[in-house]
Amino acid sequence: MPGAMIPFSILDLCPICEGGTAADALRDSLDLAQRAEAWGYRRYWLAEHHGMPGIASAATAVVIGHIAAGTRTIRVGSGGVMLPNHSPLVIAEQFGTLAALFPGRIDLGLGRAPGADQLTIHALRRDPQAAESFPDDVAELQAYFKPAVVGQRMIAVPGAGAQVPLWLLGSSLFSARLAARMGLPFAFAAHFAPADLNEALAVYRDGFVPSAQLAQPYAMVGVNVLVADSDAEARRLFTSQQQAFANLLRGAPGRVPPPVADIDAVWSPAERAGAQRMLAYAVIGSPATIADGLRQRITATGADELMLTGHVFAHAARLRSYELAADVRERLATASRA
Repeated sequence: MPGAMIPFSILDLCPICEGGTAADALRDSLDLAQRAEAWGYRRYWLAEHHGMPGIASAATAVVIGHIAAGTRTIRVGSGGVMLPNHSPLVIAEQFGTLAALFPGRIDLGLGRAPGADQLTIHALRRDPQAAESFPDDVAELQAYFKPAVVGQRMIAVPGAGAQVPLWLLGSSLFSARLAARMGLPFAFAAHFAPADLNEALAVYRDGFVPSAQLAQPYAMVGVNVLVADSDAEARRLFTSQQQAFANLLRGAPGRVPPPVADIDAVWSPAERAGAQRMLAYAVIGSPATIADGLRQRITATGADELMLTGHVFAHAARLRSYELAADVRERLATASRA
């Protein structure tokens, strides 16, 4: 594989496992972030979801502060903040504060979806049509991060003049077009909605307009990855993720369940088909299997960076998975230099 190996990063939803608590999830996330820093991952991002019993990262800016305070060099950010749930000023103040506390280490990834159902949207006191103003809200947020000028009446404090790089996240052509038009880096959510991946990347790259933040397109691809010492063990551990997606399809999200010996015994054919569509881009297996799978993903997409994610029931197994994935990256990097 020609050229330098691309960076790997981690997207963490702070999974709450059956029998565990949010406190356990947040403690485990910090432990993973500290180890990821040592293993050479570039970023550690947290995702905003509301009303989800198995996700502890709803207060995303707070969790970012928790992770950044416990690490030293890894970039920490949102993957993403769902901008329709917030005023741009509040996000500018939150991430301006984070940038003041942890200069040069904070990323702000922005999503257009509310990240919640209609009941939760109402509880958040948000307009269900707020997503329609997403492009204007992104532009307003950008303006708050610019240095304040004489006579400016509305200033984000902290925030004005903060060096917080914006990313647009998405699983559709809408976000790809907007990221291209605004000259922003783009992260595609192939870890749960891979159908439009290739078309979205083409739209983004073909339409990219350089900006003050970014001179050329930069695309990151989210991928479910689970690595274990054998293919069979990885497939067994992956049944936790498969069950979690089946629960989503049932409209009954819950805490991350333990793995099972036979996944077909716990989901219906329709649930299996739906989960397989959502997880079609997953790479599961031993280090050798993972190396082949990730090499194929990188070659097929031309990704500038991969963001690895995945629910694993046991924290020790999750740590092992990301450690082995980092080892795979180093082997691929060595091969790319040969």
